[in-house]
Amino acid sequence: MARNAPDSFDAVSLGILWDRLISLTDEIVSTLVRTSFSTIVSESYDLSCVVLDAEANSIAQGTMSIPVFIGSAPVTARHMLNRFPPETLKPGDVIFTNDPWLGTGHLFDVTMMRPVFRDGRIVAYTMSITHLPDIGGTGFGSAATEIYQEGLRFPIGKIADAGRIDERLIELVRANVRVPEQVVGDLMANVACNEVGGRQVLEFMDEYGIDDLGPLSRAIREQSEKAMREKIAGLKPGIYRNRIELEGLDQPIRFACRIEVKGDRIHVDFDGTGPCVRAGINVPFCYAHAMSLYSIKTLTLPSIPNNAGMTAPITVSAPVGCILNAQPPFATGGRHAMGHFVTPLIYGALAKAAPDRVQADSGMMNLVTFQGRHRNGRGVSTIYFAAGGYGALDGTDGVSTVPHPSNMAVVPVEVWETITSTTIERKNLLPDSGGAGKSRGGLGQEVVLRNDSGSPMTLLGMGNRTQFPARGLFGGGDGSLRVHALDGVPVNAKARIEMPPGARVTVREAGAGGFGDPRKRPVETVLSDVLDGFVTSKGALRDYGVKVDLRSGTAERVAAKPKAAAVHRGAKGKRA
Repeated sequence: MARNAPDSFDAVSLGILWDRLISLTDEIVSTLVRTSFSTIVSESYDLSCVVLDAEANSIAQGTMSIPVFIGSAPVTARHMLNRFPPETLKPGDVIFTNDPWLGTGHLFDVTMMRPVFRDGRIVAYTMSITHLPDIGGTGFGSAATEIYQEGLRFPIGKIADAGRIDERLIELVRANVRVPEQVVGDLMANVACNEVGGRQVLEFMDEYGIDDLGPLSRAIREQSEKAMREKIAGLKPGIYRNRIELEGLDQPIRFACRIEVKGDRIHVDFDGTGPCVRAGINVPFCYAHAMSLYSIKTLTLPSIPNNAGMTAPITVSAPVGCILNAQPPFATGGRHAMGHFVTPLIYGALAKAAPDRVQADSGMMNLVTFQGRHRNGRGVSTIYFAAGGYGALDGTDGVSTVPHPSNMAVVPVEVWETITSTTIERKNLLPDSGGAGKSRGGLGQEVVLRNDSGSPMTLLGMGNRTQFPARGLFGGGDGSLRVHALDGVPVNAKARIEMPPGARVTVREAGAGGFGDPRKRPVETVLSDVLDGFVTSKGALRDYGVKVDLRSGTAERVAAKPKAAAVHRGAKGKRA
């Protein structure tokens, strides 16, 4: 490809260059994962890596990235460039912040950006976002009542100036966190991956003879925007509304949305959503906005790579002060516990506009912070991650224990036990936890962890789906509820819990909703569910009207209408 390429690219060349950019961001992700110290990054991939052009438009995002951050990354970049205009930046500068309202919604994510210089001018920016294992304060949970309790809040600044790390800043971090080696190690991993990313961008430009990424960026974004507008135009125009209730503190929290599909544009308005609460579950607008973009994308162009073009036809608004547009000093540590419900809220609103694309509610992911001391005396502050079921779709069963709308990975048992000196006694699927339907909801799971550290541990929960189950769609049943218990006694899934040595905590993850009338699920499929252990014989009869004879391995439909299709129980017949 010739230097100073024009704004037009043939389809083949554009596809090659675009794929090459995604491969480049994947290399940045690989560097970040290999150099990070905490399992939330190295094992669970709670991260994003993005390449932006010289005007701070996102071009490509790493494949193994949290998709929602495609919505927040360009916004954060512009905040950073307002604080440090491009003409003031130098090679080796690394800008960073963890401000919830400028970044991703809570203090526990750090965003770093590095300018890429070529021949003395900025040609691109690389950006990384990772969840930190600790940032001081009460720790990663929902117990805080205001932002000042949650930890260190860094305004936009430089962690490196012309390649020199700010050692005073590092000293400040070390003095305020429980696991300084982990935290500082993760910060340096972000610095390192952006350094690698810068080299990769320059090698890419040299390889293809590109002096200016601007034309390529515009071509990529224009293609994405065109494709998104065509998909939106294919939706049934109109105004669509939805309201749901979620568990809060003393009373439920109301989420509401009004979505207007008009021509090739969509506007999402959260007017009618309830106010903020005195707990760390409030959601800054940057996160609600990003979740909205992600939700619309999954309904229209789920396979297209993430970049700024695909977000252009979508606008979002929320009343200032509602829980989806929280203002300082409200606490936001567990903002995902509420913010993830933006997706089922939007899906429910657009069910009539795109019935073949929406999915039933998911059981959602669950994060529990473990704080204490390892049996070797080393400090522990790390996050246990598990997931409920994935919501069923038209013609497709939901997958068991797969997170949605996030996409984090599970920390292997062996790794978890080694770094925490706790023992995972049991992990098993929960039969009957997935909502009944023509397509069955994904199952939840039960995990039992024992404190073998020899010292008390503090657990900080952010669990949801404990009162309001994952709802089914178009006649599908609801999933089972999430339950947390300490030595068999149920506890508040959002509370701060003290776990004595030898104690056991049990988490029963929520099942997902089903899709469609359970009576239309083929008898042979219900039989397979029973034989596979996904549905019990009692559940098959109750929810599907199918009688299963396990001795002969046969089944028959015996009821014209299942009883209580929306009620699901755990493996022992008790409501989960």
